[in-house]
Amino acid sequence: MISQLIEKIQKTKAPVCVGLDPMLGYIPEHVRERALEEYGETLKGAAEAVWQFNKEIVDHTYDLIPAVKPQIAMYEQFGIEGLIVYKRTVDYCREKGLVVIGDVKRGDIGSTSAAYAAGHLGSVKVGSRTLSGFDTDFITVNPYLGTDGVKPFADVCREADKGIFVLVKTSNPSSGEFQDRLIDGRPLYELVAEKVVEWGNQTMDGTYSNVGAVVGATYPEMSRILRKLMPHTYFLVPGYGAQGGTAEDLKYCFNEDGLGAIVNSSRGIIAAYKQEKYQSFGPEHFGEASRKAVEDMVADINRVF
Repeated sequence: MISQLIEKIQKTKAPVCVGLDPMLGYIPEHVRERALEEYGETLKGAAEAVWQFNKEIVDHTYDLIPAVKPQIAMYEQFGIEGLIVYKRTVDYCREKGLVVIGDVKRGDIGSTSAAYAAGHLGSVKVGSRTLSGFDTDFITVNPYLGTDGVKPFADVCREADKGIFVLVKTSNPSSGEFQDRLIDGRPLYELVAEKVVEWGNQTMDGTYSNVGAVVGATYPEMSRILRKLMPHTYFLVPGYGAQGGTAEDLKYCFNEDGLGAIVNSSRGIIAAYKQEKYQSFGPEHFGEASRKAVEDMVADINRVF
C-alpha cells in the first residue's frame, strides 16, 4: 500500500494530506442551515452538514493531493449518524482516487486489536461472504500496549496490502510527558521507533514499509534523529501550519530521495475561508478557498526541497 501512496505523491508532486476533521464551527452557516432545515436540529442533520462540507472540499482538492486523513472522533461525536458519514466520506474519497488514512488511533490486545484491524483495514466473514467494514487504506495506531497491540494490525497490512502509522513522536505540546522520558538513558520515542522498524520489516513494500510512523513537525530536531533510526519508514507528519510547524521544520522528515514523509494539514485547509489570507473567497466559496490553501501549502513545502 505504501508504494501506491508514493506513486500518488510523485504524480501530484504534493507530499501533503488534507485532514478531514470537520467541527460544526468550521462549516459555513448556509451549509449548516440547509442540512438542519432538511433533517431538523438532530444528529442526522449535523452529520448531513458534515457530509456536504466534506464533499465540497474533496471536489475542489482531489486532483491536487494524494491522500486525505479523516479523524474519526469528529464523526463519532454525532453517534451512528456520524459514523455513517465517516464511511460515506471514506468511500467517496476512494472513488476520487485518493488514499484514505483513517485517523483512529486504535490500540488494544489480542482479539480486540484483531477486530479493530479487521473493521478498519481488513474484512470479516459473514456466512459465505467476506465483507469490509470501513475499508480505509491506512490507519493510525497507538503502540502503548506493545507488540501484542500492534501485531494484529501489521498482520493485516501484510495479508491485505494495507498500512498503518504508529504514534512515535506526536506534535502536541504535552507529548513529552511520556514520549521524551528516558529509559536506560534513551528517550522512549527512540525505543518505539526501533520497534516500528522491527514490525515493519515483516511488511516491506519496495523501499518502504507498510508500517509507518507519526512524527510531528513541531519537533524538528527529534525528527532528524527519528529519520536516521527509521530510514525505510514513511512518516505521517502532523503539526504543520495551525499547530506552528513550518516548511523548514519538515526537512529532516524526508530522505535524500525527496520521499519518506507526507505532511498533514487539517483546519488550515478545510477552514481556510476563515483566514484573513483567504477571506476574499467568502463562506459561499469555501471549497475554492481550500483549493487555494492546498496550492499554497504544496508550493511552501516544495520551496524547501
